[in-house]
Amino acid sequence: MSNEKEYKEKIRANLEMVLGSGFIPEIGEHKTGKVRDVHFSEDNIVMVASDRVSCFDHVLSRCIPYKGVVLNLFNQWAMNNTADIIPNVMAESPDPSVIVQRKLKNVGFECVVRGYVWGSLAGDYEKGKREKSGVTLPQGLLRYEKLQEPMFTPATKAEEGHDEDISLERMAEVLGRDMAEKVRDVSVQLYLRGVELAEKAGMIFIDTKFEFGTDEEGNLYLIDESLTPDSSRYCNREEYDAKWSQIAEAMKSGKYANVSELLKANPKLKIREESKQFVRDVLIEGGYEEGKPIPDLTDEQVIETAWRYINSYERLSGNEFSFAATELPNARQRIMNNLIKAGMAYGGCVVPIGASKKDEEHWKKIADALRENNVPYTAPFFGSAHKETRRVLDFVESMDRDSIEPLVYLTFAGRSNGLGPVVAGNTRYPVIACPPFKDTATYAVDIHSSLRMPSNLPLMTVVEPGNAVLAAKRIIDMVR
Repeated sequence: MSNEKEYKEKIRANLEMVLGSGFIPEIGEHKTGKVRDVHFSEDNIVMVASDRVSCFDHVLSRCIPYKGVVLNLFNQWAMNNTADIIPNVMAESPDPSVIVQRKLKNVGFECVVRGYVWGSLAGDYEKGKREKSGVTLPQGLLRYEKLQEPMFTPATKAEEGHDEDISLERMAEVLGRDMAEKVRDVSVQLYLRGVELAEKAGMIFIDTKFEFGTDEEGNLYLIDESLTPDSSRYCNREEYDAKWSQIAEAMKSGKYANVSELLKANPKLKIREESKQFVRDVLIEGGYEEGKPIPDLTDEQVIETAWRYINSYERLSGNEFSFAATELPNARQRIMNNLIKAGMAYGGCVVPIGASKKDEEHWKKIADALRENNVPYTAPFFGSAHKETRRVLDFVESMDRDSIEPLVYLTFAGRSNGLGPVVAGNTRYPVIACPPFKDTATYAVDIHSSLRMPSNLPLMTVVEPGNAVLAAKRIIDMVR
């Protein structure tokens, strides 16, 4: 469907126009995944798919243009094509990079289904292991070989590092026997639907993972992502058939202990995956070894990866990818504009920073004014500029770096105000100091330490909480 040369030229022109972060502070509780920025509001989960790519449990230094948009398109296509098997949480997509899902309780397991001896299963098998997640494998299997039936190999969900394999019996101890078996059966049905969809596109659906959630009544739903190249492996049917026959024949000679040994002798027999495995292969071929620093991808490797993501989507879905719809050079502003139009965001956010928990009474006055004027704000961060300077600077640096919407910092510190100046000197956003000032001799030092600033420190001081909030609101309204 797509013109490879033309597509790669468009990708090359936008190599630096990537979305490295999708953090929107005003939406709600935030969790940064390896690829997605997930925001938890009262009823929904707002997921922004960045262009980050992770390999070997590390997020790489370079992003892949269009990757986040392609993953969202994949996800919508997959959810639409599996809704007859199980309901899903897909609600809407106000922007190509954003998907909104219903907020449900995650069952807490990665539900992996394998149709072939591939990936970690193949590696373990070649090392002599014959059991995976409580399932016993027969003798005599080879890497790349199709299994007689899909194999359900669930795993725990690890916040960091590798997930750990778990048996169906262990799942049943946590979820109950009926729910555990339902999760298994639905996972296999979804995998088989993926097989059908891939076959129509001349591809093989190798393996995949799913996640599920339950509502208040205990009904099961498909959540997160489905059938994407980041959660699944695909390969070309024609290539597989040609190379697998050669591999099977070569292994009959008894010359090689396993297929990996054969591939070392004849690397052309390696079957290329249509997944982010390409990036792993590039890194390994470039000399990466576990425990060593991960090298940067070259421009050509980034272009090839982006092309493969787009091409896989077009082949599997039958839809044409629209470069124009993404407008990558202004991705952050595009996302915010679309969220504002959808009524999901205000378009700017106040970030309150207090010097001490002792200032919480003053914070309550500021919070009341923020709510009264409908100004979005984050939960307050507390840290002393004098005693916890590095902690304060790290927080400001992370907010400046990751937020895709405009910010206004609102600081409040009693006695000598070092907080406002420290923040103002280390951010690109406006800073308003609102000290807990009282017009007495005891508190005179507070206002002076806020007003007397060195050069190049644009700190605004407003002692009335309501006025400080109105000032922040007007700043946000000018740039949103």
